[in-house]
Amino acid sequence: MQIIHDRRALHQIPEPDLRLPKTMAYLRSALEGLNCVLSSPIPNSLCAWFDFGAEKTIAFRADCDALPITEKTGLPFASCHDGYMHACGHDAHMAIALELARRLSAKKSLGCNVLLILQPAEETIGGAKPLCDSGVLKEYGVEAIFGLHVWPGLEAGVLHTRKGALMSRVSELTADIQGRSAHIGKSWEAIDALAAGVEFYRRARALEASLPPDVRRLLNFGKMESGTVRNIISGHTRLEGTLRTYEDSVFQHLHDNLLAIGEAVEKQFGCKVDIHFTEGYPAVTNDPDLVEKAHGMVSFRELEEPTMISEDFSWYQKQVPGIFFFLGLGDTPTLHAANFNFDENLLLTGADFFEALAENYG
Repeated sequence: MQIIHDRRALHQIPEPDLRLPKTMAYLRSALEGLNCVLSSPIPNSLCAWFDFGAEKTIAFRADCDALPITEKTGLPFASCHDGYMHACGHDAHMAIALELARRLSAKKSLGCNVLLILQPAEETIGGAKPLCDSGVLKEYGVEAIFGLHVWPGLEAGVLHTRKGALMSRVSELTADIQGRSAHIGKSWEAIDALAAGVEFYRRARALEASLPPDVRRLLNFGKMESGTVRNIISGHTRLEGTLRTYEDSVFQHLHDNLLAIGEAVEKQFGCKVDIHFTEGYPAVTNDPDLVEKAHGMVSFRELEEPTMISEDFSWYQKQVPGIFFFLGLGDTPTLHAANFNFDENLLLTGADFFEALAENYG
């Protein structure tokens, strides 16, 4: 089956970030013979335009980059690139997009035009944003966009989504605290960056806890480094964490108060506190009207709760209404696991679903 062949071929050549020469070469070779126009709005991206002469245009997006993970699946088609693996299912997303492309190419007519977007760097810098900034959605008059992600733990073969927030806004948070080191026997000469870091952490966690229980948010730290040896007061502390919310107002509240905590810790300890937030990704927020419309076109199940995982598909939704779906994989290893794998027959479910959206949209 070609869709499985595509998935396995792409699985063997995982490439990270914006460095996708083999991946893009494979995708281009698969699309060049089809009835579509190819373009690359940004480096290491590929768009396929299927023009049916319709008034409306919709888009489908697939991400193409892999992760810096050493594969441990033991599959006969395992990664040929040491230290890299399609552990997040992007090989599946690309295979589904290629199968959809073949089906679109075989159609004589359709109620809408279709733009396929094959995107780099979802896992790192967010390739969706520069693609949006390129103007490609406006160029082709896209009025709605759809995407999916394979998802362990949800019922196999069932598509899932929800109106409104589906995935969180994310920003990586780093706090650098500069004090002054001194021998522990002369601790009065030091400015204790470790103590300041502990206080910053304590206040940040208290800030998150101060919000009402029904406000969905995540503010936590996974890494803290401080000091050099046991008998020298630490002169530098670095905390690395994550801030995630679904609402921009909640994000801004936490952001501003973290800066205020940094200033308070500076005054208390006499140290220097620098706090940096990455731009991150907006929240994936599905257009309620489009979700309602989709109910009349395809079959899917609505989720009760959103997830705190993030996705740069949200940048497309900043420009046009869009829906992101989860394709249930059932009981499989988790995403980003070195042994991640799934039932390849589910690829056809994704292709059938996208084809039905394209056929019924117009």
